[in-house]
Amino acid sequence: MRAAAALLMICLPASAAELRGHGGPVRALAIVDAGTVISGSFDTTVIVWSLERASALSVRQFHSGSVNAGAALPDGRFASAGEDGRIAIWNRTLDKPVSVLEGHTAPVVALAVSPDGMHIASASWDGTARVWPTDGGTPRVLSGHQGNVNGVAFLGGGAIATAGYDATLRIWPDAGAPVVKSFPAPLNTLATLPDGHLVLGAGDGRVRIATADGEVTGDVQITETPVTALAVSPDGKRIAAAGIRGAIAVVAAKNLQVERTLVGPGLPVWSLAFTTDSRELLTGGSDRVIRRWAVATGELIGPVVAGMPDPLAAYPGDRGAEVFRACIACHTLQPGDGMRAGPSLHGIMGRKIGALPGYSYSPGFGDLGIVWTKETIAKLFELGPHAYTPGTKMPEQKVTREEDRRALVDFLARATR
Repeated sequence: MRAAAALLMICLPASAAELRGHGGPVRALAIVDAGTVISGSFDTTVIVWSLERASALSVRQFHSGSVNAGAALPDGRFASAGEDGRIAIWNRTLDKPVSVLEGHTAPVVALAVSPDGMHIASASWDGTARVWPTDGGTPRVLSGHQGNVNGVAFLGGGAIATAGYDATLRIWPDAGAPVVKSFPAPLNTLATLPDGHLVLGAGDGRVRIATADGEVTGDVQITETPVTALAVSPDGKRIAAAGIRGAIAVVAAKNLQVERTLVGPGLPVWSLAFTTDSRELLTGGSDRVIRRWAVATGELIGPVVAGMPDPLAAYPGDRGAEVFRACIACHTLQPGDGMRAGPSLHGIMGRKIGALPGYSYSPGFGDLGIVWTKETIAKLFELGPHAYTPGTKMPEQKVTREEDRRALVDFLARATR
């Protein structure tokens, strides 16, 4: 991987709008300073990039699974967290973390840093959030969500906000029980505005603004599919929100009016970050590319390098293929396409769960006894992966409409033969 990064630094033109180097979907983005950004990927690496030169400065390897989250500390250090449940804190020069925070028992999917840089908060699929002293020590454990905790943020006065797949926002004071607010859909991501308001992205495709007490003051429909990523510009004027089908909405924070929509290759976008001057938006997604957009115009910055072909281009108008589009970040269909974060689906029909050679499955899959058929795959997306296949690493996602589940399994039966 280090050799690949060196080649990248030699070959990538300085004027390129796109940052390329990851071997898997880009799951995390964080701005370290005006000229530096870090990215994390399903390929298990963290890459440190120079925005001025549009090139990789270093590749950091530590995590044993997907890198799902990144955050910058005020002193120039930065943190990464991933599927292995660990949080690594890095400095600019060392190839190894300067410290590692361990305690989560499932993937960590979001990080937040306190304004003074003294604490880092983490959200995990083990059902907890934790608040860690950045100089070491015992974390504060926030337990109460029924399922995945997908977002975390610092509020004033030592309070913490957490957002979960159980469709609740919880406001945790410095001590005592949390305030719990329920929503009509699972909460997938969470951010804060400079004025202290919260921004929530939900499974119903809506972005909502709430006070620090959890009271909703506004909402807007962004996409028909779940919101997968949020970012707030440093000047507090704009919110960026992305969905599974790849479009990114830039929204005015003061009135939630959609100013423009950025259209990429149509693949899921997993990560967003504004530059420190609020003039650029960086996006990372399933095609392994980090794109740079001019916020004022919505245009890509610099020349565009040809992207990866759409793996579903051969199925125009196929409803099942469109439902499957949310899955292509993790799964391939054909034998020559290899593995991604999830196993290849080639030959899935009639295969026992956990039986594909060469893929590292979640522990206990061999005891479930499931054989994949149209009926069992439909049941997986009716009940949700975490209910139907306990212990799975698969992101929680349901297909709520019966006709969409039927179209999906019919498509898989054809496309994976």
